[in-house]
Amino acid sequence: MAGTGAEAGGRGSPLRGRVAVVTGAARGIGEALAGRLSRTGMRVALLGREAETLHRAAAALPSPTVCVEADVTDRAALDRAAEQVAERFGPASVVVANAGIAVGGPFSRTAADLWQRVIDVNLVGSANTARAFLPQLTRTGGYFLQIASTAAFGSAPMMSAYCASKAGAESFAQALRGEVAPEGVGVGIAYLHWTGTDMISGIDDHPVLRALRRHQPWFARRVHAPAQVADWLTTGIVHRSHYIYAPPWLRWCQPLRPLFPALVGRITRHELMARSGTQLGADTGVLGAGGRADWDAYTAAARPPARPPE
Repeated sequence: MAGTGAEAGGRGSPLRGRVAVVTGAARGIGEALAGRLSRTGMRVALLGREAETLHRAAAALPSPTVCVEADVTDRAALDRAAEQVAERFGPASVVVANAGIAVGGPFSRTAADLWQRVIDVNLVGSANTARAFLPQLTRTGGYFLQIASTAAFGSAPMMSAYCASKAGAESFAQALRGEVAPEGVGVGIAYLHWTGTDMISGIDDHPVLRALRRHQPWFARRVHAPAQVADWLTTGIVHRSHYIYAPPWLRWCQPLRPLFPALVGRITRHELMARSGTQLGADTGVLGAGGRADWDAYTAAARPPARPPE
């Protein structure tokens, strides 16, 4: 992947004046990427669940923006969002499926609705995003970027929903790429490693994630700032890269992927055997403020309305 973040934001950037859509843009990587794309001169649509946080993120951006509160699992809401973006700015040239949540804990002790929610947001939500905006990307010969993770390389115990959803999102994007290439639409997959968002703020309290990070080489243990990851992503978007690696050394892990499931299993086995079922169950829950906000909104919407007093 040629170029640097600085080059991607230069006056001659091919992104200048175009329209970008970023889901999960209220915080973390989505917020940082929306800011980076805005500084290239793109007009950016920020989509997310947290209206107040979303508008606060948009207020700091230099180029014109539009905020749309939308749940990526709601196809009708995404269709309306696509209409709003087109009416305000015109058709999108870049769409980033970034919205994602994570849950840690044993599969058997994770509520079925919570496990399903991770799949719905991370995998189905990405497909919904593509479905809503593909007509616009077809018009512009645009680029769809699926945010994946090294969780797709080797599934970690205690993270079954997140790993399954990211592996599924990777596979979805690979299949989509072949379908839309004849129409001039590019599809990229971004593999992110340890990134300093609130999703991993409690990493040292999570036995499996702590063990995995401890056994990695020193350079692989580094936590990268969202701003740095946004620079790598922006460079990949400029070049319409099939694969974006954040950090770049992850590209050399691709040939080794068949080894990772066994390696991850070996590293985590000791941690799991050393902890009782009660201890493991105590580690179950949504990771990060963004994930908790999504789960709270989802459960509130699913709750039956209170009956008026008689």
